[in-house]
Amino acid sequence: MQDTTANSQANNQDTLQVVACVDGSSAAPAVCDYAAWASTYMNSPLTLLHVLDEERYPSEPDLAGNIGLGSREHLLDELAQLDRKRAKLALEHGNHLLDEAAHRLQKAGISDIKKRQRHGDLTESLLAMQEEVRLLVMGLHGESSSDRDQRIGSQLETVIRSMSRPILLVPNEFTTPKSAMLAFDGSATAFRGVEHLAASPVLKGMPLHLVMVGSETPEAMAQLRKAESMLAPLESEITLAIRSGDVERVLHSYQDEFDIDILVMGAYGHSKIRRFLLGSTTTSMLNTAKTPLVILR
Repeated sequence: MQDTTANSQANNQDTLQVVACVDGSSAAPAVCDYAAWASTYMNSPLTLLHVLDEERYPSEPDLAGNIGLGSREHLLDELAQLDRKRAKLALEHGNHLLDEAAHRLQKAGISDIKKRQRHGDLTESLLAMQEEVRLLVMGLHGESSSDRDQRIGSQLETVIRSMSRPILLVPNEFTTPKSAMLAFDGSATAFRGVEHLAASPVLKGMPLHLVMVGSETPEAMAQLRKAESMLAPLESEITLAIRSGDVERVLHSYQDEFDIDILVMGAYGHSKIRRFLLGSTTTSMLNTAKTPLVILR
């Protein structure tokens, strides 16, 4: 019985996928490129996902509350027909986006590609397929963000708070990742994040900097050493560092100093890092990010 369970778990791991969320934003090509890199790096199949927003393109117009308009009822019928036509065109556009993304991935050498289009809420759609996800790839700036208004995607925060799978958030330009940095604070939940990272192939074999923001004490260094030993399954070259100062400024500065390609962060309890991830500082970090971020939950 134990052997059967172990085999089942191994098979489930083998079927986990890289899921790339594609839309009409300027980040879509980079999302494809990073998803292709991740699929190859982790030897995982790749799924392209496009979600048609139910609020913008309702599958069936809701005319409740508009009864009794008399001679204007025909106008409601015309509006309903227009909504249906818009939804149909949006569906066709979504299929075109998926086809174009698949073609880009095929040119990058990816052959195992699935295409999925869902009609509904993005977060709910992702949660429905979460058990199939090894890594979720999304653009930092969504379709609703203009070139001059480079705020993070409007639904991104909700997805980050809801998903329990690693999320790779990417800028609009692709660069092959060669190194990573994990923001660490020594809390119990931070160690759980280290466990998740150690068990994931997301960064396996990649040089990794383990950075703690705070005072350099024997206890802090002992926590870093413990985390380093837990990350042994990654078979990575690990650098330990403790820096004092403002969290955002320190992490940006360290990343620039060592030319690190990926910043890894997690929701780590009620610590400075948690406030950084879930508070206003995180929004600032995401808005100003020029390199990919991996969010662990």
